[in-house]
Amino acid sequence: MGASRVQRDAMRPIPAPDSLESPHKGRRGIRRLVNAFIYSLSGLALAFRHESAFRQEIVLALVLVPAALLLPVFPVERVLLIGAVLLVLIVELLNSSVEAAIDRIGFDTHRLSKRAKDLGSAAVLLALGLLLLTWLLIAGPAIIALFR
Repeated sequence: MGASRVQRDAMRPIPAPDSLESPHKGRRGIRRLVNAFIYSLSGLALAFRHESAFRQEIVLALVLVPAALLLPVFPVERVLLIGAVLLVLIVELLNSSVEAAIDRIGFDTHRLSKRAKDLGSAAVLLALGLLLLTWLLIAGPAIIALFR
């Protein structure tokens, strides 16, 4: 005898859905831009509320960005100083999102979860290193020149 109807149905491939995209991706045009802006502000607020490292880096930005605006440096150097600060914030947000996604899966220790979190942390460390290097090489001489 052949396979039963249930067995045949179980072997039949499952058709792919019409769209593999998130159902939240349906908006277009101006409404999509408005929603994206609102979600971005929400993400910043959530990071500030829940991530102590992000709050510390915001304090650092509140000191360094005005300093970059006041230092007697060329406009391109000013952009580099501010860009290095913003890069730290960007990388911290990405690291926090990786950590949140890993924690959503579970709090148990898993080597791949640890790897993902450690890689995110390393990215933040490199961004902070770039910040330090940029400020030492650009702002350092400008600050020394102010005191001469």
